[in-house]
Amino acid sequence: MSRYQLAQLNIARMKYPLESPEMADFVANLERINALADTSPGFVWRLQGKEGDATSLRFFGDDVLVNMSVWEDVEALHAYAYRSAHAGIMRRRREWFERMESVYTVLWWIPAGHRPTPEEASAKLALLHEEGPTAAAFTFKQAFAAPGTPCPA
Repeated sequence: MSRYQLAQLNIARMKYPLESPEMADFVANLERINALADTSPGFVWRLQGKEGDATSLRFFGDDVLVNMSVWEDVEALHAYAYRSAHAGIMRRRREWFERMESVYTVLWWIPAGHRPTPEEASAKLALLHEEGPTAAAFTFKQAFAAPGTPCPA
């Protein structure tokens, strides 16, 4: 087992209130997509409120939804995000969410067993915005290996 795991944060600004008819299909898919994450290879943990998802947790503003999770590695998260039923929901994101003008997704390595806080995630997002991808805060397009791990060729 690796000494590090991959944390991720993504945020999305809603076009409509979560309770609105325009968001109904997004809300109807939450439980299914979250259950898919929970059972995906490499999944470790995800941020949840009392209702089992994170829609009530508004750390970035009243109209911003947050998704934060921990995975074994970049490959596991990538497979879930882009090669599972999650990808179909992602393709529809413009129906429900505004186009973000700034960075809205960040990845970073954490010690195995650590659970990131919203404050930590916010700082990583800000770091990515200010400095671009670094070993401390990066993206799928420019991912970095876990500390102490050789970079793949």
